[in-house]
Amino acid sequence: MHQGMTSSDVLDSCFNVQLHRSGMLLLGGVDRVLAALRTRAEEHRHTPTIGRSHGIHAEPTTFGLKLANFYAAMDRCRARLITAIDEISTIAISGAVGTFANIDPRVEDYVAHKMGMKVEPISTQVIPRDRHAAFFATLGVIASVIEQISVEVRHLQRSEVLEAEEYFSPGQKGSSAMPHKRNPVLSENLTGLARLVRAYTIPAMENVALWHERDISHSSVERNIGPDATVTLDFALHRLAGLLEKLVIYPENMLANLDRLGGLVHSQRVLLALTQAGISREDAYRLVQSEAMKVWAGEGHLLELLSTNKTITDALPEQELEKLFDLAHHMKHVDTIFDRVFGQS
Repeated sequence: MHQGMTSSDVLDSCFNVQLHRSGMLLLGGVDRVLAALRTRAEEHRHTPTIGRSHGIHAEPTTFGLKLANFYAAMDRCRARLITAIDEISTIAISGAVGTFANIDPRVEDYVAHKMGMKVEPISTQVIPRDRHAAFFATLGVIASVIEQISVEVRHLQRSEVLEAEEYFSPGQKGSSAMPHKRNPVLSENLTGLARLVRAYTIPAMENVALWHERDISHSSVERNIGPDATVTLDFALHRLAGLLEKLVIYPENMLANLDRLGGLVHSQRVLLALTQAGISREDAYRLVQSEAMKVWAGEGHLLELLSTNKTITDALPEQELEKLFDLAHHMKHVDTIFDRVFGQS
């Protein structure tokens, strides 16, 4: 070691090298998740399913669009991770308070070049910790997107929904007490791991505010969060990729669930058609809602009930009403959205 170097110069730069390498490994996990999402999205590009808001049936969408949405989020995460890796890829060999008092800056240039890193433009005894905070914050965002996907799988696997399901291998046990159980254990596990990775972002933020030209309140933190956050996230990414690659999807259940509410999912189209026929929005809303509430009460299908309301049929003949219940209407721009997300084929 050069006589003008401090132990902080060496240890700090090595820590950044380790984060750089860990970040590059994480990119591999992100890419595997992206590949799985794209493959499954294309597979179900036009598979109709119900879109839900507040957990309640809203309007039809496709399962491919759900997955494309997750792909876009993870793709943004990939761009953030590349930026975070670039930002963390600096080294500093600048002496006790960063002035190069006892070491020539050319030494720093030489070492940075040999290690494939960049020179930190200005440092104290340590590299500025805002760089590290941004790196760990990025890991936290990636973990949050992992959880977003996992929560969707968990909801879709519920017995009363069962539109998608984690692969269940022959002989696998879902419960030690109930032989019939097939639990979403992988996505539940991913939800827990995401909480851990997000938790590491807070101490990384708190490490930014060191005393003067440095103290060591950050070092004990980084010895833990460095390996723990990166290893945990790497494991989570590959677990998620495996889950998606083997995810069992039930299009017939999606269609059955879509039809469960007796046509209520087409209520907005009827509302808009009535307004275009000259009825005020307030009156149109009231007319459609009054019939929709009867469907909720189990009194029939929305189209049938609307067809018996003279005010509605005077504005919309029966043939026009029937067209408003065409599922294909909701799928007409799916390819456009896919082109936006994945690029034109």
